[in-house]
Amino acid sequence: MKTTLKTPGSNPSQAKPLAAKESTPTSVPDSLTELHVNLNTGLTQLEVSIRRKEHGYNEVTEQKEHPFLKFLGKFWGLSAWMLELIIVFSALLRHYTDLMVVSVLLLINAILSFIQERRAAGVVATLRRRLQVNARVLRDSNWQVIPSRELVPGDIVRARPGDIIPADFRLLTGTLTVDQSALTGESKNAEKTTGEVLSSGSIVRRGEGNGVVVLTGSKTLFGRTTQLVQMASPKLHIEAVISKLVRWLFVIVASLATLVIIVSLIRGTPLFGMIPLLLVLLTSAVPMALPVMFTVSMAIGSKQLAKRGVLVTRLSATEDAATMNVLCVDKTGTITMNQLAITGVIPLDSAAEADVLFAGALASQEANQDPIDLAFLAEAKKRHIFDNLAKVSPVSFFPFDAKNRRTEAVVEQNGNRIRVMKGAVQTIAEACGLLLPAIEVLEARVSEFAFKGYRTLAVARGPETGTPRILGLVTLYDPPRQDAKSLITALHDLGVPVKMLTGDALAVAKEIGQGVGLSNILPVAALKAASAQTGNKTFDILANADGFAEVFPEDKYLVVKHLQAAGHVVGMTGDGVNDAPALRQAEVGIAVSSATDVAKGAASVVLTEPGLTNILALVEQGRTIYQHVLTWIINKISQTILKASFVAIAFLATGQFVITASAMLLLVFVMDFATIALATDRVRPSKKPETWAIGGFVAVSVVLGLAMVVETLMLVWIGWSRFGLATDSNALCSFCYLILLYFGVFSSLSRRERRWFWSTAPSKTLIVALVAGAVAGTILTLVELPGLPSLPWEQMLAIFAYAMVSCLVVNDAVKVIMIKRLVPTSVA
Repeated sequence: MKTTLKTPGSNPSQAKPLAAKESTPTSVPDSLTELHVNLNTGLTQLEVSIRRKEHGYNEVTEQKEHPFLKFLGKFWGLSAWMLELIIVFSALLRHYTDLMVVSVLLLINAILSFIQERRAAGVVATLRRRLQVNARVLRDSNWQVIPSRELVPGDIVRARPGDIIPADFRLLTGTLTVDQSALTGESKNAEKTTGEVLSSGSIVRRGEGNGVVVLTGSKTLFGRTTQLVQMASPKLHIEAVISKLVRWLFVIVASLATLVIIVSLIRGTPLFGMIPLLLVLLTSAVPMALPVMFTVSMAIGSKQLAKRGVLVTRLSATEDAATMNVLCVDKTGTITMNQLAITGVIPLDSAAEADVLFAGALASQEANQDPIDLAFLAEAKKRHIFDNLAKVSPVSFFPFDAKNRRTEAVVEQNGNRIRVMKGAVQTIAEACGLLLPAIEVLEARVSEFAFKGYRTLAVARGPETGTPRILGLVTLYDPPRQDAKSLITALHDLGVPVKMLTGDALAVAKEIGQGVGLSNILPVAALKAASAQTGNKTFDILANADGFAEVFPEDKYLVVKHLQAAGHVVGMTGDGVNDAPALRQAEVGIAVSSATDVAKGAASVVLTEPGLTNILALVEQGRTIYQHVLTWIINKISQTILKASFVAIAFLATGQFVITASAMLLLVFVMDFATIALATDRVRPSKKPETWAIGGFVAVSVVLGLAMVVETLMLVWIGWSRFGLATDSNALCSFCYLILLYFGVFSSLSRRERRWFWSTAPSKTLIVALVAGAVAGTILTLVELPGLPSLPWEQMLAIFAYAMVSCLVVNDAVKVIMIKRLVPTSVA
């Protein structure tokens, strides 16, 4: 509906923002005159461009840490401290070669980490630009939805329940109940009437109305207090798993280091000279490449998801998506097209179809962009009834409320005020004073339409203060998406059953559910009744049900809580302000493409396209990242056991360190590239939900690490007895260095796959990283760095072949056998 309030013409060159007085009413004409805007047409694009040059975008510039300070931060932390200690002790011992090598490694590691974080920050910034609050604005006489950052002073905007106020604006029409707790800390809602200013960042809880923007960006109250807001950083499950893992690795390495120190003291070896190598042993337990690997993995995953219409707003969402084992979905817009169309008009008594549609259109608001309202307005326009709406002046409008289940308006026509309403049949019938027998007759007709999958609304009209008269019934249909059934089946095959939640009547829900493969739809009253009983009946109902009908938004929270109590990791889709508690409670809260700003703020994932396709992508990408991290864990455990045990046992057996500190650090650095490249590897997502109960994989990693220790020590014994290494400590160092290098390369190739290593091809990036690591590591011996002399090519070839056979034949077979016995579901 259009209002008929006349205002002065626009003059963009004279427009100035009004002072935002929080509670001082100002006359509507004065506000519009000062801002030079016409309430009926809004601003023109030319006026918007002029005002944006003066006031800028409606956003607060984020204060970023200086890049140089962020780079210096790379030299602070456990891994950096270990390397810096080695530098200090190398200087004290006058081991200048070690000092130079470690210094270069420390610098390169800092540069690589800094570059990767900058790239990841760029990805996050791009996603944040896509995930922004939208606003309904009137420009050039047309209502449209635009990003709120494009608002300028003088824009006419509309606010509805669930909206986050996008800028400070003065209310022109309507009465709103807003939540200002984000700004004031007060939980009590505030009532805002015509002339009052609503602050940016407030949330509309009830009512709707139009307003004119008076302040934008950093000039708003929200903008001035933005620096006080801190983003929460929830702890990830993987962080706890890796922290526990690193602690145990430190215990293992520290135990071996203590043993070496005790034996050295008994043999009379100077303790001071052992310190750099002991620090290197401890460094082998530090996840030096993990932050970069995890950052790269998350950045790549986020970019891939963004391309497929999924914006991740909370880091934990991708991880939780890998373990999610049940998904509750809204019917509208997820399973159905969210394109309501009127399929039939059934006038009652002496009313005509045109009367029913005319009254229904009067009880609708185009500015709200509500699917039901748009369906009525579209049908009225199609039947040329829409032209008559311009002859009616609006007086008041009451939007849909879940409690009264109807929309209502008072309009003036030919000097008379009339009241029109549309909504649930029983609600409208009771408002019209119908008796129970008459209501039962109407409900029977509603049930008849429901079996066809139609949703039925009633329309009524009457005097402003009297009892209205029901005019007729209107049936609407929102057809299922063509891909809904196949995608629900695909999610079920991935171990994620779908449960449909809808506010529709049971018959409508069953009809829609049958079409997409969800046959057992129950009324939500059955869940509530079971909840009041003792035992596990509630869980049994949830397990057997494919969905619930007649669901109020607050019921979704109840469903999520019951599923979590049953031990499920729950995903939940939603779009309304009342869905926010359920979205926040679920491990994976998913705001659909049509969601309100509050729902998007509560969710951890936001979809930019309708349907389930994007959720399928989220599950697959989450499980892909899980596999990358699991591969790193298996590699880290086995490699740490190999390096620490190899050096310690070889020292105890030979009485000398078989590898220098600088050579060990070169080895760690070279293999870091392969570790980072694991984030780009091509993996096969699991067909079942993942779990962080990875005791079986830890056992496999330990056995593989011990197997490599035995294999490498056998090769050292061969070199010691056959190649004369007993009398050439430098050659022994190169020999052991190449053993650890080639074992690291081939073991990484084996560990990336849970089955035989050839089951899937690695990514090109990983292949390049492994080849480059092997080649670069070999060249370091050929150029004869201090302490790393070159070896005869026969010895190098023998080490290479021995490592390849050990890792890709013997150890790969051990891996497959153990995984089948300890983790059988992982090789499905």
